[in-house]
Amino acid sequence: MISVGFKTDKGRLRNGNEDALFVLPEQQLYVVADGVGGHNSGELASRMVAGYIAQYAALNPVSSVDSSRGLKRYFKTCFEGANELVYRKACSERSNLGMATTCVLCYLRDDSAYVVNVGDSRAYLIRDSVLRQITQDHTKVQAMLSEGIISGVEALSHPDRNMITRAVGGEETVEPDFFHFEVFPGDIILLCTDGLYGEMSSERLLEIVESGDSMHRVANNLVDEANRKGGRDNISVICIKIQ
Repeated sequence: MISVGFKTDKGRLRNGNEDALFVLPEQQLYVVADGVGGHNSGELASRMVAGYIAQYAALNPVSSVDSSRGLKRYFKTCFEGANELVYRKACSERSNLGMATTCVLCYLRDDSAYVVNVGDSRAYLIRDSVLRQITQDHTKVQAMLSEGIISGVEALSHPDRNMITRAVGGEETVEPDFFHFEVFPGDIILLCTDGLYGEMSSERLLEIVESGDSMHRVANNLVDEANRKGGRDNISVICIKIQ
């Protein structure tokens, strides 16, 4: 059994919301996207990708895929199609030039979770009071951190910390990361944009998630906390509890 809560908010400083959520409990498929681009292009990109994934899942039920390797191919093909859609739109209309979006997706089946991501929207696993980041950010700062060029402390305030190195629609091709892990009763999977995790410490995030509240209330409390801390960006979160 799965319990789900989700919320998206434009934050305190932005005029619009360029994030998009997609929740399909019947197929246990969950998506968060964070658009980038001038004017309304970021909003368009994130909604195009969320809509494409929804349509792809409707026309090609993921439940028909019978192996982990098959699921990896399935989601790779899905992301490639979404990438082509956004990239062509960006190239064909001057007003949308350069638009793209991050995307993190979670699919649950039996005792397994499959996470796919491009960009810096994240997936976390909370288990036994430990917060673990499943995805790795596709950012310039993360690359520098991985290469040992900067420290974790320097990464927190680096001027390029929001510079994305990989996004859906940003280039002609895309390469999503794919993660597969077991899940157990009591586990909570969190999908979110940088507008959430960028406003609070990991300790505070864990405290809110483990409050004992329903997933709906947890999602609301996380967004409220991000807004209290500044709300400098759009904020989106999906909380999924395995019961």
